Amino acid sequence: MTSTVLFTALIVAVGLERLAELVVSTRHTRWARDHGGVEVGQGHYPAMVLLHTGLLVGALAEVWLLDRPLRPALAVSMLAVVAASQALRWWCIATLGRQWNTRVVVVPGLGRVTTGPYRWLAHPNYVAVVLEGLALPLVHSAWFTAVTFTILNAWLLSVRIRTENSALAALSANAPEAAVRDA
Repeated sequence: MTSTVLFTALIVAVGLERLAELVVSTRHTRWARDHGGVEVGQGHYPAMVLLHTGLLVGALAEVWLLDRPLRPALAVSMLAVVAASQALRWWCIATLGRQWNTRVVVVPGLGRVTTGPYRWLAHPNYVAVVLEGLALPLVHSAWFTAVTFTILNAWLLSVRIRTENSALAALSANAPEAAVRDA
C-alpha cells in the first residue's frame, strides 16, 4: 500500500474523529441551553469550521496533487505528535464533561473546571489544536498546509480565546464560580 493511501486513511480517521466531536458537542450544547446556557461569539464559528475542514482537505490535496514525499523520520515524529494531540483533546473533553463543546456556551452557576489539564493550562484544548494543525500535514510533508493552517489558526485562536475569556469574566463578575471552558 502506498504512503499516500495510508495518509489518506489517517486523514479520513481524523475526519471521523471530528464528526464524533460534533455529535458530543451537539449533545452538550443542547444540555447547556436547557440549563440556561447562552452562546457568545457565533460570528467566528463558521470560519473555525471552514479552517478545520480546510486542514484536512488541504493536507490531502497537497500530498496527492503536489506529490509530497514521505520522510520516515518526520512521519513517525509527527504521527506521535498527532496521537498526543488527540489524547490531550479527549482528556479535555472527558475533564469538562457536559461543559465541553465546539461553541462558546456559558452556563450560569457551573463551577470553573480546574482539574485534569486545566490544572496547568487555561486552554489546553487549543494546545492540542495547534499541535495537530502543524503535525498532521507534516506526517506526509505537506508543509504548505501546515504553515497556512498555523498562521490562520493563530488569528482565529486570538479571536476565540478573547471571546471565551470575555464570556468567562462576565460570568465570574455575576457568579464567582460560573464558567464553561474551552469550546
